[in-house]
Order: sequence, then structure tokens, then C-alpha cells
Amino acid sequence: MKKAIALRYDSDKESAPRVVAKGKGVVAENILKIAEIHKLPIKKDEDLVELLSKVELDKEVPQSLYRAVVEVFSFVYKVTNKNS
Repeated sequence: MKKAIALRYDSDKESAPRVVAKGKGVVAENILKIAEIHKLPIKKDEDLVELLSKVELDKEVPQSLYRAVVEVFSFVYKVTNKNS
């Protein structure tokens, strides 16, 4: 079954990224559809999704997962700056 997690990070307002949406099946499909509509980068990483799915909704990502999340933000940076 497909799973998806959405993260948000506003460095001006938050000290760490937050899990703002998560789900599996139809919910995961909807998360991905919304990301595509808004042209948000999507990184496929089943292991990371599994780890982040344990974080409660609207909670900051724990420090123990920072290294993994840095990889996501590095991916997002590369994708969004590729066309610049």
C-alpha cells in the first residue's frame, strides 16, 4: 500500500520541519496529487516515509531524523534550482 508524508519548514517561524500531512492508500494518493498540482518536488524514499510516519501530525521532526530530512531538503534544493 502506498504511503506519503508531507513536510513543511519555515525557518522564520519554526525550529524544525513539521509533518503536515501523512497517510496511506487513498490519502497518500491525495497528498501526492496535491503536491503535483502545486508543482512541489516529490522524493520517493520508502524507508524515510516509514520513519516519518511515526511522527505525530503537526509535530516537529525529532532531532534523531534530522540527517534523513536534510537529504530531502537537499533533494528539493537541487530540483527547484535546476532550472535557475
